[in-house]
Amino acid sequence: MKGGGSPMHERLARLWEAYHTESLGASFAGNPTPMMRVVAVEKSVTPEHQVHPYDEVRRLIENAGYIALTKCACRVSVAKCDKPKEVCLIFEGVGEFLVERGFARRISKEEGIRVLDAAEEAGLVHTSNNSADRASVICNCCRCCCTILRARTQLNHPHAFEPSRFAAVVKTEDCIGCGLCAEERCPMQAVEILGDVSFVHEEKCIGCGLCVSTCPSGAMSLMERKQVPAVPATTQDMAIQVLQEKGRLEAFMKVMQS
Repeated sequence: MKGGGSPMHERLARLWEAYHTESLGASFAGNPTPMMRVVAVEKSVTPEHQVHPYDEVRRLIENAGYIALTKCACRVSVAKCDKPKEVCLIFEGVGEFLVERGFARRISKEEGIRVLDAAEEAGLVHTSNNSADRASVICNCCRCCCTILRARTQLNHPHAFEPSRFAAVVKTEDCIGCGLCAEERCPMQAVEILGDVSFVHEEKCIGCGLCVSTCPSGAMSLMERKQVPAVPATTQDMAIQVLQEKGRLEAFMKVMQS
Protein backbone atom coordinates (compact mmCIF):
# COMPACT_ATOMS: atom_id res chain seq x y z
CA MET A 1 0.00 0.00 0.00
CA LYS A 2 2.97 2.35 0.46
CA GLY A 3 4.00 1.89 -3.16
CA GLY A 4 6.80 -0.68 -3.08
CA GLY A 5 9.97 -0.10 -5.08
CA SER A 6 12.58 -1.72 -2.84
CA PRO A 7 14.26 -5.12 -3.38
CA MET A 8 12.30 -6.40 -0.37
CA HIS A 9 9.03 -5.29 -1.94
CA GLU A 10 9.97 -6.92 -5.25
CA ARG A 11 10.61 -10.21 -3.46
CA LEU A 12 7.34 -9.86 -1.54
CA ALA A 13 5.54 -9.20 -4.82
CA ARG A 14 6.81 -12.49 -6.27
CA LEU A 15 5.75 -14.33 -3.12
CA TRP A 16 2.34 -12.61 -3.19
CA GLU A 17 1.80 -13.76 -6.76
CA ALA A 18 2.67 -17.35 -5.88
CA TYR A 19 0.41 -17.15 -2.81
CA HIS A 20 -2.47 -15.85 -4.94
CA THR A 21 -2.18 -18.73 -7.40
CA GLU A 22 -1.63 -21.51 -4.88
CA SER A 23 -3.90 -20.51 -2.00
CA LEU A 24 -5.19 -16.95 -1.57
CA GLY A 25 -7.42 -16.89 -4.66
CA ALA A 26 -9.23 -20.07 -3.65
CA SER A 27 -9.49 -19.10 0.02
CA PHE A 28 -10.74 -15.59 -0.71
CA ALA A 29 -13.04 -16.41 -3.60
CA GLY A 30 -13.78 -20.12 -3.58
CA ASN A 31 -16.77 -20.15 -1.22
CA PRO A 32 -20.38 -19.94 -2.49
CA THR A 33 -21.03 -16.65 -0.68
CA PRO A 34 -18.79 -13.99 -2.24
CA MET A 35 -17.12 -11.49 0.08
CA MET A 36 -17.06 -8.78 -2.57
CA ARG A 37 -19.54 -7.53 -5.18
CA VAL A 38 -19.54 -5.31 -8.23
CA VAL A 39 -21.19 -1.88 -8.06
CA ALA A 40 -22.18 -0.38 -11.41
CA VAL A 41 -20.73 3.00 -12.40
CA GLU A 42 -23.28 5.71 -11.70
CA LYS A 43 -23.39 7.07 -15.26
CA SER A 44 -24.62 3.70 -16.53
CA VAL A 45 -27.65 3.61 -14.20
CA THR A 46 -30.68 5.57 -15.42
CA PRO A 47 -33.54 7.11 -13.40
CA GLU A 48 -35.78 4.26 -14.61
CA HIS A 49 -33.79 1.73 -12.57
CA GLN A 50 -34.93 0.80 -9.08
CA VAL A 51 -31.64 1.41 -7.28
CA HIS A 52 -30.99 0.44 -3.67
CA PRO A 53 -28.71 2.70 -1.61
CA TYR A 54 -26.02 0.00 -1.49
CA ASP A 55 -26.06 -0.06 -5.31
CA GLU A 56 -25.15 3.64 -5.56
CA VAL A 57 -21.40 3.93 -5.36
CA ARG A 58 -21.46 7.68 -4.65
CA ARG A 59 -23.98 7.14 -1.85
CA LEU A 60 -21.52 4.74 -0.22
CA ILE A 61 -19.00 7.56 -0.05
CA GLU A 62 -21.50 10.20 1.03
CA ASN A 63 -22.63 8.01 3.95
CA ALA A 64 -19.09 7.38 5.21
CA GLY A 65 -17.87 9.14 8.34
CA TYR A 66 -14.16 8.57 7.65
CA ILE A 67 -12.52 7.94 4.26
CA ALA A 68 -8.94 6.83 3.67
CA LEU A 69 -7.25 6.53 0.28
CA THR A 70 -4.41 4.11 -0.37
CA LYS A 71 -2.61 2.44 -3.23
CA CYS A 72 -3.91 -0.80 -4.71
CA ALA A 73 -1.58 -3.44 -3.27
CA CYS A 74 -2.52 -5.76 -6.14
CA ARG A 75 -1.41 -3.37 -8.90
CA VAL A 76 1.70 -2.33 -7.00
CA SER A 77 2.82 -5.94 -6.54
CA VAL A 78 1.70 -7.54 -9.82
CA ALA A 79 2.38 -4.46 -12.00
CA LYS A 80 0.93 -5.81 -15.23
CA CYS A 81 -0.78 -2.57 -16.30
CA ASP A 82 -0.45 1.20 -16.04
CA LYS A 83 -3.89 1.79 -14.47
CA PRO A 84 -4.04 4.28 -11.57
CA LYS A 85 -2.81 2.82 -8.29
CA GLU A 86 -4.03 5.25 -5.62
CA VAL A 87 -7.70 4.28 -5.93
CA CYS A 88 -8.53 2.07 -2.93
CA LEU A 89 -11.05 3.67 -0.56
CA ILE A 90 -11.16 2.33 3.01
CA PHE A 91 -13.83 3.51 5.46
CA GLU A 92 -14.28 4.13 9.18
CA GLY A 93 -12.11 2.31 11.75
CA VAL A 94 -9.95 0.33 9.34
CA GLY A 95 -9.29 3.52 7.37
CA GLU A 96 -8.21 5.32 10.56
CA PHE A 97 -5.95 2.38 11.44
CA LEU A 98 -4.18 2.58 8.06
CA VAL A 99 -3.80 6.37 8.16
CA GLU A 100 -2.30 6.32 11.67
CA ARG A 101 0.35 3.86 10.47
CA GLY A 102 1.24 5.65 7.25
CA PHE A 103 -0.36 3.19 4.82
CA ALA A 104 -3.08 5.62 3.65
CA ARG A 105 -4.12 9.24 3.83
CA ARG A 106 -7.41 10.71 4.93
CA ILE A 107 -9.45 12.38 2.18
CA SER A 108 -12.68 14.33 1.85
CA LYS A 109 -15.88 13.01 0.32
CA GLU A 110 -15.28 15.32 -2.65
CA GLU A 111 -11.90 13.75 -3.32
CA GLY A 112 -13.47 10.32 -2.94
CA ILE A 113 -15.89 11.16 -5.74
CA ARG A 114 -13.00 12.33 -7.91
CA VAL A 115 -11.26 9.00 -7.29
CA LEU A 116 -14.38 7.18 -8.55
CA ASP A 117 -14.48 9.33 -11.69
CA ALA A 118 -10.79 8.71 -12.42
CA ALA A 119 -11.21 4.97 -11.86
CA GLU A 120 -14.18 4.83 -14.22
CA GLU A 121 -12.31 6.77 -16.90
CA ALA A 122 -9.42 4.31 -16.60
CA GLY A 123 -11.76 1.33 -17.03
CA LEU A 124 -11.52 0.03 -13.47
CA VAL A 125 -14.39 -1.94 -11.91
CA HIS A 126 -15.97 -0.64 -8.69
CA THR A 127 -16.20 -3.43 -6.09
CA SER A 128 -17.31 -3.30 -2.45
CA ASN A 129 -17.99 -5.67 0.42
CA ASN A 130 -20.94 -7.96 -0.25
CA SER A 131 -23.37 -6.59 2.33
CA ALA A 132 -26.20 -4.07 2.32
CA ASP A 133 -25.51 -2.28 5.61
CA ARG A 134 -22.48 -0.13 4.88
CA ALA A 135 -19.35 0.00 2.77
CA SER A 136 -16.12 -1.07 4.43
CA VAL A 137 -14.11 -0.65 1.26
CA ILE A 138 -14.44 0.36 -2.39
CA CYS A 139 -11.77 -1.23 -4.55
CA ASN A 140 -11.29 -0.20 -8.16
CA CYS A 141 -10.10 -3.31 -9.93
CA CYS A 142 -8.38 -4.31 -13.16
CA ARG A 143 -8.57 -7.79 -14.67
CA CYS A 144 -4.81 -8.36 -14.86
CA CYS A 145 -3.60 -7.53 -11.34
CA CYS A 146 -6.44 -7.51 -8.82
CA THR A 147 -7.15 -10.56 -6.67
CA ILE A 148 -10.92 -10.02 -6.87
CA LEU A 149 -11.28 -10.11 -10.67
CA ARG A 150 -8.41 -12.52 -11.29
CA ALA A 151 -10.07 -15.13 -9.11
CA ARG A 152 -12.57 -15.45 -11.94
CA THR A 153 -10.60 -14.43 -15.04
CA GLN A 154 -7.53 -16.57 -14.22
CA LEU A 155 -8.48 -19.03 -11.46
CA ASN A 156 -12.01 -19.68 -12.78
CA HIS A 157 -13.82 -19.47 -9.45
CA PRO A 158 -17.51 -18.91 -10.35
CA HIS A 159 -18.24 -17.27 -6.97
CA ALA A 160 -15.17 -15.06 -6.89
CA PHE A 161 -17.41 -12.02 -6.47
CA GLU A 162 -21.07 -11.16 -6.85
CA PRO A 163 -21.92 -9.34 -10.09
CA SER A 164 -24.13 -6.29 -9.86
CA ARG A 165 -27.86 -6.86 -10.30
CA PHE A 166 -27.60 -5.45 -13.81
CA ALA A 167 -26.38 -6.80 -17.13
CA ALA A 168 -25.48 -4.93 -20.31
CA VAL A 169 -27.72 -5.04 -23.38
CA VAL A 170 -27.30 -3.66 -26.89
CA LYS A 171 -29.83 -1.78 -28.98
CA THR A 172 -28.55 -3.17 -32.27
CA GLU A 173 -30.17 -0.55 -34.48
CA ASP A 174 -28.13 2.14 -32.70
CA CYS A 175 -24.83 0.23 -32.55
CA ILE A 176 -22.15 1.53 -34.93
CA GLY A 177 -19.81 -1.44 -34.39
CA CYS A 178 -16.92 0.70 -33.17
CA GLY A 179 -15.69 -2.09 -30.89
CA LEU A 180 -14.89 0.22 -27.96
CA CYS A 181 -16.98 -1.90 -25.56
CA ALA A 182 -15.46 -5.20 -26.66
CA GLU A 183 -11.85 -4.16 -27.17
CA GLU A 184 -11.23 -1.57 -24.45
CA ARG A 185 -13.95 -1.38 -21.80
CA CYS A 186 -15.23 -4.85 -20.92
CA PRO A 187 -12.92 -6.44 -18.31
CA MET A 188 -14.52 -9.88 -18.65
CA GLN A 189 -14.51 -10.29 -22.45
CA ALA A 190 -18.30 -10.52 -22.26
CA VAL A 191 -18.81 -8.40 -25.41
CA GLU A 192 -17.86 -9.27 -28.96
CA ILE A 193 -18.56 -7.82 -32.38
CA LEU A 194 -20.82 -10.07 -34.47
CA GLY A 195 -22.00 -8.92 -37.88
CA ASP A 196 -20.71 -5.38 -37.28
CA VAL A 197 -22.68 -4.91 -34.05
CA SER A 198 -21.92 -5.64 -30.40
CA PHE A 199 -23.25 -8.76 -28.72
CA VAL A 200 -23.25 -9.28 -24.93
CA HIS A 201 -22.79 -12.73 -23.41
CA GLU A 202 -24.92 -12.17 -20.32
CA GLU A 203 -23.47 -15.14 -18.43
CA LYS A 204 -20.05 -13.41 -18.55
CA CYS A 205 -21.28 -9.88 -17.89
CA ILE A 206 -20.67 -8.61 -14.35
CA GLY A 207 -22.80 -5.48 -14.73
CA CYS A 208 -20.02 -2.97 -14.08
CA GLY A 209 -21.44 -0.50 -16.62
CA LEU A 210 -18.08 0.48 -18.11
CA CYS A 211 -19.29 -0.27 -21.63
CA VAL A 212 -22.45 1.80 -21.12
CA SER A 213 -20.82 4.96 -19.82
CA THR A 214 -18.54 5.31 -22.86
CA CYS A 215 -20.72 4.01 -25.73
CA PRO A 216 -20.50 6.80 -28.37
CA SER A 217 -23.88 6.00 -29.93
CA GLY A 218 -25.79 5.26 -26.73
CA ALA A 219 -26.53 1.73 -27.93
CA MET A 220 -25.40 0.07 -24.68
CA SER A 221 -27.53 0.13 -21.53
CA LEU A 222 -28.02 -1.83 -18.32
CA MET A 223 -31.06 -3.94 -17.54
CA GLU A 224 -31.94 -5.66 -14.30
CA ARG A 225 -31.23 -9.38 -14.32
CA LYS A 226 -34.10 -11.85 -14.11
CA GLN A 227 -32.41 -13.44 -11.12
CA VAL A 228 -31.10 -10.65 -8.92
CA PRO A 229 -28.13 -11.67 -6.74
CA ALA A 230 -28.96 -11.75 -3.04
CA VAL A 231 -26.93 -9.39 -0.87
CA PRO A 232 -26.41 -10.33 2.81
CA ALA A 233 -28.04 -7.78 5.10
CA THR A 234 -24.92 -7.04 7.13
CA THR A 235 -21.20 -7.63 7.03
CA GLN A 236 -21.62 -9.92 10.04
CA ASP A 237 -24.24 -12.01 8.20
CA MET A 238 -21.92 -12.32 5.24
CA ALA A 239 -18.98 -13.34 7.43
CA ILE A 240 -21.04 -16.00 9.24
CA GLN A 241 -22.18 -17.49 5.91
CA VAL A 242 -18.60 -17.61 4.63
CA LEU A 243 -17.31 -19.23 7.84
CA GLN A 244 -20.09 -21.82 7.74
CA GLU A 245 -19.27 -22.68 4.13
CA LYS A 246 -15.60 -23.04 5.02
CA GLY A 247 -16.44 -25.20 8.03
CA ARG A 248 -14.68 -22.75 10.35
CA LEU A 249 -17.55 -21.09 12.23
CA GLU A 250 -17.31 -23.30 15.33
CA ALA A 251 -13.55 -22.79 15.63
CA PHE A 252 -13.99 -19.05 15.12
CA MET A 253 -16.60 -18.86 17.87
CA LYS A 254 -14.28 -20.70 20.28
CA VAL A 255 -11.53 -18.19 19.60
CA MET A 256 -13.90 -15.25 20.11
CA GLN A 257 -15.14 -16.71 23.43
CA SER A 258 -11.69 -17.47 24.81
